[in-house]
Amino acid sequence: MLKKFSNGCVRIMNRWLPDPFLFAIILTIVVFIAAMVGTQQNPVELVWAWAGKGDVKDGLWGLLSFSMQMALVLVLGSALATAPICKKILRSIAGLAKSKMSAIVVTTMVSTLCCWLNWGFGLIIGALLAKEIARRVRDVDYPLLIASAYSGFVIWHAGLSGSIPLQMAGGKEFGKIVYEAPLTHTIFHPMNIIMCLAILVLMPLINYAMHPTKEHTVLVNPDILEDEEARTYSINTPAEKIEHSKILWALIVLMGFVYIVLFFIRVGAAKLDLNAVNGIFLFLGLLAHGDLRRYVDAIGDAAGGAAGVLLQFPFYAGIMGLMVAENSEGTSLAIIIARFFTDISNDTTFPMLTFLSGGIINFFVPSGGGQWAVQGPIVMPAATEIAARAGIDATTYYGRAAMGIAWGDQWTNMIQPFWALPALGVAGLSAKDIMGYLVVILIFVAIVACGGFLLWGLF
Repeated sequence: MLKKFSNGCVRIMNRWLPDPFLFAIILTIVVFIAAMVGTQQNPVELVWAWAGKGDVKDGLWGLLSFSMQMALVLVLGSALATAPICKKILRSIAGLAKSKMSAIVVTTMVSTLCCWLNWGFGLIIGALLAKEIARRVRDVDYPLLIASAYSGFVIWHAGLSGSIPLQMAGGKEFGKIVYEAPLTHTIFHPMNIIMCLAILVLMPLINYAMHPTKEHTVLVNPDILEDEEARTYSINTPAEKIEHSKILWALIVLMGFVYIVLFFIRVGAAKLDLNAVNGIFLFLGLLAHGDLRRYVDAIGDAAGGAAGVLLQFPFYAGIMGLMVAENSEGTSLAIIIARFFTDISNDTTFPMLTFLSGGIINFFVPSGGGQWAVQGPIVMPAATEIAARAGIDATTYYGRAAMGIAWGDQWTNMIQPFWALPALGVAGLSAKDIMGYLVVILIFVAIVACGGFLLWGLF
């Protein structure tokens, strides 16, 4: 039954899913029309809102700072993943895969764990591991193997690089009110950990259950598996000697790790934010490559994977501008969606319904920071009101409300091709090759998250 359903999803996606950039354009048109109908604004005003109303901090350019952070997460994680020592570790892990089942299970579990640690690192590690395993298990379905690698991304916002819980740890201001929740109320809350473990254990088995029969299996193209030759360097001129200087490399690595240690001592793990995570991966990458010139080249190679992010983020920022464009009564399309779920909530169902609304909004604003900007001003005041009405500690409730948005954000990424671009670039596939399988993962995660947030709301 599951194979028939997943095969049907694969056929539909192969036929109907457009290029991710065109997908962003289509979403722009859809949201534009929905905003006109829902808020009764005229097209000219909506175009002005889409473009940012002449303000470089809104509309098309409203996510420039966040785009840089996200691009760095991806590029720094990718550069670390391609270091020789990381590749050696990947080959050792790939050696665990002896059959189709172990190939899918190992790929899914490693990708999930790495995405929990850092989403950019996990995306690339998963794709590289899948390619390495494809060299050893030649009868595994390659699109499903890459889909399994990408499926681990469904857990990223519940992990250490999740932008929403990290911002909540430092305090986030909405409407001149600062909302704060420590990581023990978000990432390290027992219910969040239980949901993550459920996905880590069950998702590999679900991925394998979707493996097509032999006649429908798509084998890997051998050309995709050819590795680029390692760069060789000549060290003759003074400039080249400086570029490969071990003294300069050691000094900057030492300074970097002193900073990391000081951060944990003086600031604390509970205040770990996106910039700190990027700093950690920056200096781990320098250490792993062991040479300044090699690291510069690794960054240059990794930067190509961020091309889709750089091209599409302005359009998704524009979609966000349309989602939050308010009419004369102060109503926007995002407010209509978020308020609908908030109005039908109580203290038990609020986290689950926040998750569902987050999934819907994420489909149009596939950015944790962008979605936080759209949904946070509605969800957090509502969380304050519901917590007061139910006699629940507000700080505790802020954590589960924020994680509802975070889980909704990561959930519908499974059928939003935007974030799959880097992994697909490594794998040599297109989005339509893997999205059919990810529809099944979307349904599975919805069951886990809805059940988990209901229990979180109860206890």
